[in-house]
Formats: sequence, C-alpha cells, structure tokens
Amino acid sequence: MTDKIDYVEFPSSNRQTTSAFFRAAFGWGITSYGPDYDGLENAGIDGGVDQSEGKVAATMAVIRTDDLDGAERRVLAAGGSITRAQYDFPGGRRFHFREPGGNEMAVYVASE
Repeated sequence: MTDKIDYVEFPSSNRQTTSAFFRAAFGWGITSYGPDYDGLENAGIDGGVDQSEGKVAATMAVIRTDDLDGAERRVLAAGGSITRAQYDFPGGRRFHFREPGGNEMAVYVASE
C-alpha cells in the first residue's frame, strides 16, 4: 500500500440531515460514531460526515499511507503546507495539508 485515496470527508452543519440525504438519494448506509461523525457505507469509497467544531471547510480527500512521516516530508518538499499537525484519531494517525492549488487534504496511517 502506498499513498492511495481511500476516504472522503464531507463537512456538515447538520450531520443527521446530510447523512439522511445520502441515504435517501443514493442508498448509502450510515454508521454513527457519536454526536459529530457518521461513517458512510457502500458509497464506492469509504467516507464520513463531520459536524465537529474542527471540521474542514470543504469536502476533503483522505490518502492512506504506510509511512506518515515520509508522506509529510514529501508533501512539504512538493510545495504543500501543513494545516493541521499529526494527531491520533480512532483508527490511526493523520495530518492535514493544503496543496499549492488550494485544496485541503489529509494523509493517514491506520492503527496496527
């Protein structure tokens, strides 16, 4: 596994409404992970709906890697900027970055 997009996060001001929309419009399954986050199922790619205070402003692609520190070095060397330093989350560790064209993205490594 090397640096593949495998997750997408949708920020929402109301995760219940957004999740209900995805379920009704596309038949996607929803798994609630508390009051601020729902996971999406059977959407073609894993994803989630984020209502937390720290949510990003726009839909964000999330890249899975085997080497988080190496990915961070490559992002910086290629001209990206870190927007959120590495942190632990349920399922692994990740950081956010902005690529030179302005898109915010994240890179994560899964927990063992």
